[in-house]
Amino acid sequence: MPPPLLLFGAGLLAGTMNALAGGGSFVMLPALIAVGVPSVQANASSTVALWPGSAASVWIYHPGMRPLCGVAARPMLAVTLAGGLAGSLFLLCTPSSAFDAVLPWLMLLATMALIFGRRIGAALQGQLPRRTGLVLAAQFGLGVYGGYFGGAVGLMMVAVWSLLGESDIKGLNGPRTLLVTAANTVAVLTFVAAGAVRWPQTLIALAGGLLGGIAGARLGRVTPTGITRAMTICFTAGVTVVFFVRAHL
Repeated sequence: MPPPLLLFGAGLLAGTMNALAGGGSFVMLPALIAVGVPSVQANASSTVALWPGSAASVWIYHPGMRPLCGVAARPMLAVTLAGGLAGSLFLLCTPSSAFDAVLPWLMLLATMALIFGRRIGAALQGQLPRRTGLVLAAQFGLGVYGGYFGGAVGLMMVAVWSLLGESDIKGLNGPRTLLVTAANTVAVLTFVAAGAVRWPQTLIALAGGLLGGIAGARLGRVTPTGITRAMTICFTAGVTVVFFVRAHL
């Protein structure tokens, strides 16, 4: 398949997946690596390609930002931005060979979050004390992960917030979307400023991602949630296995 068609198709699928259930980076990152982009630059380019879709959702969710786990919105946003900056800088300092070695484990972590994140958060709800320092430290760590890799970071945020006492899972959609986008935004700015983005490949994927986001939003109205979630989990698990094989052969 010609590289432009592969990238456009990957963007289309990734945008659709993100609109339905998440996991779009599991499509975009392998596609960029497949067309010859080194893994660190591929991860940076994937973040940029998928950013417009998540940023657009901020217009829908921006009234939903509220205090989380007893901590005001502004400190949560500040530590998320700081974490996203730290994670993106850490990625840029990581040699591609080292990132290739750790990538399968990051994918495994993200896949586990997709499968068990909400259940773990619900089962352990309120098990940690709502101490401001602990909440902010946890959010900073989530921001670092979001800036460095970001797979399923939204589900990880919901799980951690539930662990810290949040009970209204549906009401967390707004804060989750806004804070994930915040971490991604500072990462995008860092990657662009550092010249880590492969623009020809990224722009093709970005165009597909925008169309996929529109298509996914429409499909989400008629497709049962259980089916989309099961398909996403199967796909992400398969990609994770492929990357483990790739790393050890």
